[in-house]
Amino acid sequence: MAELVYRPVIGFAKTLFKVWDLKIDCQGSSNIPRSGGAVLVSNHISYLDFIFNGLAALPQNRLVRFMAKESVFRHKISGPLMRGMKHIPVDRGQGEAAYAHALDSLRSGEVIGVFPEATISQSFTLKSFKSGAARLAQEAGVPLVPMAVWGTQRLWTKGHPRDFKRSHLPVTIRVGEAVEAPRDQYAGAITRRLRERVQELLDAAQRAYPGRPKGPEDSWWLPAHLGGTAPTAEALRTAQVH
Repeated sequence: MAELVYRPVIGFAKTLFKVWDLKIDCQGSSNIPRSGGAVLVSNHISYLDFIFNGLAALPQNRLVRFMAKESVFRHKISGPLMRGMKHIPVDRGQGEAAYAHALDSLRSGEVIGVFPEATISQSFTLKSFKSGAARLAQEAGVPLVPMAVWGTQRLWTKGHPRDFKRSHLPVTIRVGEAVEAPRDQYAGAITRRLRERVQELLDAAQRAYPGRPKGPEDSWWLPAHLGGTAPTAEALRTAQVH
């Protein structure tokens, strides 16, 4: 039943991308297993990341079930779609239910998508990772598949208006080799290895990215260490304190 919703949504997204003439460069999809459970782990820089993460799994004929905040499921438009595609609602006050739901899905052979930073990174750099993805993979006995997206923040991200009028924007996606999650290892150590792999993939995606700011006013989407004007992670933490 879920695929009756998921497949048309994919078709609609692909049509939109053609209309926008997005230049999508995706490499490494073969690292996503063609069958069996897996936890797909990505950086998070845009409200649209889950769509591009899902596109990366299509060459392997996999449909990714994403863990997303519960409020999205209450929306009159997105709610029925999210439920129909078997995505997993996460109530941060009652995370145990979402964890159990994801674990059952993994054990039944699904690919679960997780953003271990939990929220969008407004510095566009990698934040610290929560250990939930590693614990899920350990308990279900499935691999962790790291990936990174870059360029999606230019379409729609936190603190900036969405801009679907831009055409020809490049989006770069890199999927890495699986990270194993043995049960006899500490989840924190696995999470550190996983974050290192996602960082390597993010660095690679940024190096391969062909887009450049058109001028100083267009450098907001580049992190400070790459010469952009996005706030640093330290500046964001200071602002939260004050």
